Amino acid sequence: MKIESRPPFPPFDVDSAAIKVRKAEDAWNRKTPSAVALAYSPESQWRNRSAFIQGRAEIEAFLANKWATELEYRLCKELWAYTDNRIAVRFAYEWHDTNGQWYRSYGNENWQFNQQGLMELRIASINDVAIDKSDRTLIWTDDVRPEDYPSLSELGL
Repeated sequence: MKIESRPPFPPFDVDSAAIKVRKAEDAWNRKTPSAVALAYSPESQWRNRSAFIQGRAEIEAFLANKWATELEYRLCKELWAYTDNRIAVRFAYEWHDTNGQWYRSYGNENWQFNQQGLMELRIASINDVAIDKSDRTLIWTDDVRPEDYPSLSELGL
């Protein structure tokens, strides 16, 4: 049996933690639930707002529903802290609902990884703020945020 893995692997240093954060951001911005779910261990556990999710099938279903309702989703993550096999990030993402109302969602995530670099625990706290379309700051045309696009800190978020 092939052992699944997703580099970089713990223990993390500042560079490997930053790479892990950017890879996660890019994957989520591509909005392909089946591909994103592969970054999580088969028995991964999530707390996302008030939802408790376990395993890849539930993760994939959750993400499919998320991106079917959070339209024109754009996400920016920033490394907050790291140690051994854990990483903390802060993030903001912008999206609109089917009525055209735009939102900016702010949050923090705590991640824990197994030795193969798969996330086994994700705890997310998220708040939504209604914004005008003209107040959007996460605007790019490609699937992922360009390398030279400002960070959350540079955007004042």
